[in-house]
Amino acid sequence: MDDLGGYAHIDPGSGHRLALHTSARRLRTEFRGVFGQETIERFLCGVYGDVAVRGDAPDDLLSLTERYARRRLHALARMDGVSGDARPVVLYLCEHNAGRSLMAMGLTARLAGGRAVAWSAGSGPGDAANGAAVAAMGERGIDISAEFPSAWTDELVRAADVIVTMGCGDACPVFPGKRYVDWPLPDPRGWRAAAVRPLRDEIEHRVRALLADLGIEPRD
Repeated sequence: MDDLGGYAHIDPGSGHRLALHTSARRLRTEFRGVFGQETIERFLCGVYGDVAVRGDAPDDLLSLTERYARRRLHALARMDGVSGDARPVVLYLCEHNAGRSLMAMGLTARLAGGRAVAWSAGSGPGDAANGAAVAAMGERGIDISAEFPSAWTDELVRAADVIVTMGCGDACPVFPGKRYVDWPLPDPRGWRAAAVRPLRDEIEHRVRALLADLGIEPRD
């Protein structure tokens, strides 16, 4: 992990470097027999670099790095057919990955109750989750405050069973053979929580219908 996987201009410092090595050890144990050290460190460093170059790093940078690297590794395992997880995967894509797609991901996780996997990403990710969206979701007891906008990657898209696009237009990736669903929903950037609530409720309605179409009865 000496060159930070292509992010040599970012010096994580000795404390973060040690933490990244610790994360790599945990992930090697988790993905033993699936991915080797080089792949795991490449994904960790890629996530760390992506977050670190975008303004002020979040307080939970290290735990976020490990969590998002784990997500990408699970996606790669599914893409390669070695994950052993048969649950359907829904990937929500919008422009900033700060409002609509994060709300959809949180609602899917709650309503599916572990029977489906939900991911989200953006074509031009923002610097933080939309505060009004976080507040509106909190009213439903769903905490998305720990999520950080991230860019879509090939393995996330290729591993998904359903790709839901929300306003990213031509910037959304298109892979032949994938099931795409477009939800023409407005971007809540700059909105107050009161204005986000109807959007949250519309997304929930659509998530429930999508889960039912996947053969999953949504939880109440």
